[in-house]
Amino acid sequence: MTTELALRRTAVFALFFLPGLTISSWVSRTPDVRDLVGASTAQMGLILFGLAAGSMIGILCSGPLVALRGARPVIVAGTTAVAAGAGIIGVGAGTGSGLVVALGLGLFGLGMGGGEVALNVEGAEVERLLGRSTMPAMHGFFSLGTVIGALGGMGLTAVEFPVLVHLAAVAAVVLAALILVIRHVPPGVGRRAGAADRAPGAERAPVWRDTKLLLIGCVILAMAMAEGTANDWLPLVMVDGHGFDPALGSAVYAAFAAAMTVGRFVGGRAVDRFGRAAALCASALIGAAGLALVIFVDHQAVAAAAAVLWGLGASLGFPVALSAAGDSGDDSAARVALAATVGYVAFLVGPPSLGYLGEHFGLRQALLPVLVLVVAATFATPAARPRAPRVLERHGG
Repeated sequence: MTTELALRRTAVFALFFLPGLTISSWVSRTPDVRDLVGASTAQMGLILFGLAAGSMIGILCSGPLVALRGARPVIVAGTTAVAAGAGIIGVGAGTGSGLVVALGLGLFGLGMGGGEVALNVEGAEVERLLGRSTMPAMHGFFSLGTVIGALGGMGLTAVEFPVLVHLAAVAAVVLAALILVIRHVPPGVGRRAGAADRAPGAERAPVWRDTKLLLIGCVILAMAMAEGTANDWLPLVMVDGHGFDPALGSAVYAAFAAAMTVGRFVGGRAVDRFGRAAALCASALIGAAGLALVIFVDHQAVAAAAAVLWGLGASLGFPVALSAAGDSGDDSAARVALAATVGYVAFLVGPPSLGYLGEHFGLRQALLPVLVLVVAATFATPAARPRAPRVLERHGG
């Protein structure tokens, strides 16, 4: 591996780490934010809709922007928006304004949705150049960021540290790190040639017509829903659904994030040994077991252990399925962008619907649709198997 490629890989690791740090810093303070703005469970669902709406706008714009400009400028814009959104969320919490928190979440989601799609395109290209399964480790750095952010948030929650100062400091760290590493990301990755630049006969069918790719997208949707639900609601599920105090609720979320991190850092070996389809199926089954225990068993120790299973199960779904999407046919960048876009739909439908269901049936019962999706995903995992090699037929003349 050349020094240039090693620096590029390190930059991608860092760029995955930053949004993980930011999102867990916010999530670990959700009980405090809810109390500061005086929101009910249903109102928190509406506030979180800002995150969902921003995410959808970001992901819908990201694919075309990457195709037009390449991944690098979209990564820069997205990471900057993540940092700015965190600061605005802190301002909303400090002033007791749910509207400002929702606006900050909208900007945060815009950066996450747009930047993460572009970052996955860059990550898939680095994985291709390295020639081995690296996407799980890249997402592992996202999870490592969530662990560090969650541990910090847990400690700051316990000492009642101001949310505004906490999130402002996180925003400053993200911006400084972005400036430091972005120069190692080359321009042009994912950019497609215009119609005038294509060779004759180079037109291809749109990737969204590929049934195999759409099935992989369904796996991503379910596993992203499992991961995103924990990111949005796990501390509150533990506090309201299992009777934990806010600091312990944040600690359970930290355990979930740690399990995600371990699963992603060691999962690459399992993928290389057993194949993507088997790894995805096992991942979904473990995640479903964790979710079921959180929902149906009314015991704090079981709920905490189940959150670890939930994290292990959700760890490989998103990165491994993205790698499978990139290898499912021609035009890898477009396939990764489409699959990531399908998966990020979870951030649109999840928070508000779970908030509504949680208000009427309780947050534990609100997790049932997520459980059903994850179980259903196991039946789509065979789509992640590698393509059979093409056989060139010879015709006699």
